[in-house]
Amino acid sequence: MRFLALVAINLRRHRLRALIGVAGIGFGVAAMLTILSIVNGAIGMFERILAVDSHYLVFEKNVSDLFFSSVTDAQVEALRKLPQVELAQPLLFGLVSSEDRPIITCFGLEADNTRLAKARWIAGDRAEFGKVPEGVWLGSRAAEFLAAKKGDRVAIGNGQFTVAGIFETENGFEDGGVFLPLKAAQAFFERAGIASIVAVKLHDDSQGEAFKAAVAASHPKLIALENREFNQSYTQFRILHLTAWAVGLCAFLLGGLGVANTMVLSVFSRIREIAVLRVCGFSKGQVAALILGEAAAIAALGVVLGLALGYVALGALEHAPQFQGYVQAIVKPGMLVGIVVTAIVTAVLGAIYPARFASRIQPAEALRYE
Repeated sequence: MRFLALVAINLRRHRLRALIGVAGIGFGVAAMLTILSIVNGAIGMFERILAVDSHYLVFEKNVSDLFFSSVTDAQVEALRKLPQVELAQPLLFGLVSSEDRPIITCFGLEADNTRLAKARWIAGDRAEFGKVPEGVWLGSRAAEFLAAKKGDRVAIGNGQFTVAGIFETENGFEDGGVFLPLKAAQAFFERAGIASIVAVKLHDDSQGEAFKAAVAASHPKLIALENREFNQSYTQFRILHLTAWAVGLCAFLLGGLGVANTMVLSVFSRIREIAVLRVCGFSKGQVAALILGEAAAIAALGVVLGLALGYVALGALEHAPQFQGYVQAIVKPGMLVGIVVTAIVTAVLGAIYPARFASRIQPAEALRYE
């Protein structure tokens, strides 16, 4: 207990340096929490778009992005005829712009698509989907930032459309997107007879291997992946995860250097004090433990500060109208544990040299130190 009290006393005596170290670790924690949560949320939203009421995703082999995948109408019909398949729902992705909104996701889908049945309709009727000439259907957030209501004419890309319906979904990407009947979307994007992916629901999910073998045999240019397989193998998801961890680790590196700098300055300003401790019976190990304990305390305070800042930042970003609901953070327990452990390890590693230097101070020489 006295040892912990001494750690607290030393931090209070050098509060400015300690605060700098706490801030460095705190900003690193906040940066990693914010970035990883947003990336996990973005991936989660995209996964939910693809996996609505389906077991498998079928798309073109060897494409870097699903926006470039091509599955023909004939292939969709062939998939529907496979004995294992209960439901096959084609979906076409596209990017459009509208006035001051440079990027809006557009979805081309059929009228019986499951996501339309699960949406909460604010204006219009699901039964009208695809039956309104030059009609476009908007997610509720898209309707907000386009300032559009049912019956209005809106500019989407190079076309003019009538808002035929507005509905709300729990998915930020969908809720901030525009929806067209599949045939109209194919014509709009000049991809006649093409879908980006096909979400497939099987009669029995135990038939998955037989379904994959049937797809490979009859459609060698396509690949069928179970939803979990897709999430683990999709290149863009892996890039997002690696980028998030790289940015977060760089932030922690800066925080660790801040702690190292704080502890080095603390040791050099307390050489005589450390010499007195040695004369009073402190061993080399106890002196080193004192410095490491101060670093661990700085890291713990930094973690608390960083988590608080991170959650505040996430709340602000999720409700910022500029992001159109595309930010839906997901904080995973394992991610939190990784962030806390990384923060503590970074701070302790930054304090190893100062602790070693302090433990090797010779009392007789240190008492003469100016």
